[in-house]
Amino acid sequence: MAFIDELPEPVAHLIRSGAFSEFATLSSAGIPIDTPTYYFPSEDLTTLDITTGLAYPAKAERARRNPKVGLLIERNPDEPVISIAGLAAVRDADIQANLNRYVAETASLLPPGGTWEAMRRATFYWARIFVCVAPAHIRWWPNRAALETEQPSSWHAPPGTPYPVSDPAPSGKVSAAPEWPKYSWQELAAAALERKETGYLTLCDETGFPIPMRVRDVEQTEEGFRLTAPRCAPWSEGIATLSFFGREIFVCQARREGNRTVLRVERPLPVSPITPAGGNVPRPDRETRAILTDRMDQELRRRAQTTPAVPPEPLPPTTGARLRMQAFANAQAK
Repeated sequence: MAFIDELPEPVAHLIRSGAFSEFATLSSAGIPIDTPTYYFPSEDLTTLDITTGLAYPAKAERARRNPKVGLLIERNPDEPVISIAGLAAVRDADIQANLNRYVAETASLLPPGGTWEAMRRATFYWARIFVCVAPAHIRWWPNRAALETEQPSSWHAPPGTPYPVSDPAPSGKVSAAPEWPKYSWQELAAAALERKETGYLTLCDETGFPIPMRVRDVEQTEEGFRLTAPRCAPWSEGIATLSFFGREIFVCQARREGNRTVLRVERPLPVSPITPAGGNVPRPDRETRAILTDRMDQELRRRAQTTPAVPPEPLPPTTGARLRMQAFANAQAK
């Protein structure tokens, strides 16, 4: 029986029809790092799968090193809030197959205004690593307000549950990350708060899984931030990151002061020039495309694979893609 069959229908429906998640992994130093991403339930509904570009493989490298990951799935304030602690398996043995699946999963979600012929030329974007997450512990609240008033309901994987394992690691060292422009944490904080971007705070729960949660009332202070975290979040203090749509990410030490959480920023993470800001997806310039294409080529060589081909037309949507399309249509009709 798939895990989703053991969940209440509102929770199962949101998992099946949702599109976006906050996805958290652990660095080699144990820092929980969260970025937003699409997620895709597998056809047999045994895993929830996310991707990262072969040209920016950090999330997958972290998940291969430490398979403990976290997902946060939410949509509207009156719908469930779902926190998933899972074990990840990296899939990068067949980049062409990954590319085909990613096209089928996402072509219907791409923003309007561009032609497929233009978009398909960005091979560095479509060449993907999949990370398949098998849930170990699922927590959920009936709606966003319940995070302040009640402890979550829970589902645990049965003892002895087998978890998928990653494909064999490619040979050699991972390619070096590009030297993107650097900014002070104060500059990045001011930019995120000016956009009124939602913040997500990620700490590890008592079993070492990185768990991202939405926060509110974020204020910049002299040493970092002060904010309100959900009263019933499954963590309170420790090493953390505060992420604003995955663009501005701050490594912090978190501590509780009464009903508020205080963050002392240690450093910001680099900002990729292709990370969206305020819902706007930037178009990479010629130099950025060249840098990412070169890194994709390096990662392909590590795997002894050739450059994958983007199909001349979008592939037929998957079952999950059709559910997401219907959910978007229902939301627009309201």
